[in-house]
Amino acid sequence: MEQSLALRDIHLPEAISWWPPAMGWWLLLVLIPLLVFGAWWLYKRLTRNTTVKSAKRLLATIKEEPNTDDLQKLQQLSTWLRRVSISLAPRQKSAGLTGRAWLTYLDNGVDGSPFSEGIGQCLAEVQFRQSAPDELDINGLITLCETWLKGQKP
Repeated sequence: MEQSLALRDIHLPEAISWWPPAMGWWLLLVLIPLLVFGAWWLYKRLTRNTTVKSAKRLLATIKEEPNTDDLQKLQQLSTWLRRVSISLAPRQKSAGLTGRAWLTYLDNGVDGSPFSEGIGQCLAEVQFRQSAPDELDINGLITLCETWLKGQKP
């Protein structure tokens, strides 16, 4: 009882090629750049909100500090404006500005020109003063600084 079977040799499937990639690779190709961009955007958003919150706290501290005179408050406001503007905008735009150019830059954040033509004029030369100006309204200037902070664009 001998049967003769014709057996064929084992045929291996073709090797898997690298192209076209599977669907998972296509998803990764799209998702990785989206995740990187989303993380960058979230970081920028959280950083900016932190800057504004810190600036509001510092301004409240300057406003409520009872032991400082008007000249010291004026100097603190000038320093505060400079620090906040450098934190919110690119450093090249605001860091090197002085005098009228600085006041004009500050006017961009509010309606009208209260810094260059109004109450904010005293901020131009505050670091060189020995005493506060006679016509200084420190509460009005603090209110103007609060308005400026609210007007800053993200």
